[in-house]
Amino acid sequence: MILFPAIDIRNGQCVRLIQGDYDKQTTFGDPVLIAKKWAELGAEYLHIVDLDGALVGKTRNFKTIEEILQVIDIPVQVGGGIRNIDRIESLLSIGVSRVILGSAALQNKKFLDEVVTKFNEKIVVSVDTKNGFVATDGWTKTSKVRALDFTKQLEEKGGQTIIYTDIAKDGMLQGPNFIELERINQQTTMDVIASGGITSLEDLKKLASSNMYGAIIGKALYTDKINLEIAIKEVAAC
Repeated sequence: MILFPAIDIRNGQCVRLIQGDYDKQTTFGDPVLIAKKWAELGAEYLHIVDLDGALVGKTRNFKTIEEILQVIDIPVQVGGGIRNIDRIESLLSIGVSRVILGSAALQNKKFLDEVVTKFNEKIVVSVDTKNGFVATDGWTKTSKVRALDFTKQLEEKGGQTIIYTDIAKDGMLQGPNFIELERINQQTTMDVIASGGITSLEDLKKLASSNMYGAIIGKALYTDKINLEIAIKEVAAC
């Protein structure tokens, strides 16, 4: 299982939110230095979200992402307000390995079909849920589409990777929604990356034993509840 240290960027700073609430923010400093730190500690892949972009539908921290790619040599996946092909191509052109679609994947089916066909494995879809329904617009709105139904639609379209997040768990340090994650993982052939609430080595080991493709670690890394070096070794031994 791949561990993805999370770097959420807002106004050029690395931050963590609680349940996606922009009014509940903790700032941790320069995202470029933090990316370099996670890479040096052995991270295989980084997960970056442009929080400003997620709200307004345009990438706002492009320069910062570009600077991160210049100081590390591991793959990076990037999301946040990516709603057109030009933006996808711009990110891929600077070295981003995979682009994450959120709201656009649900709201614009024609766009989703086009990008899955054109970019294939370079597209990841973020399935962010509130009470089992897909959330959109930087987690500020909730659709009437059930997460499992949406996941099956993605699979039919040729999607290869999803990030599954239970927003109620995000930033709470109370453990992920194992039941829903296992349910989704069992009912799709796509690679599933677990996100939201991962707090301990035990959480990671349980996800690894469930054959999850990956796990995104956020607040637990920044509050020293999980040591990345130790976590990588422990998960590799599962």
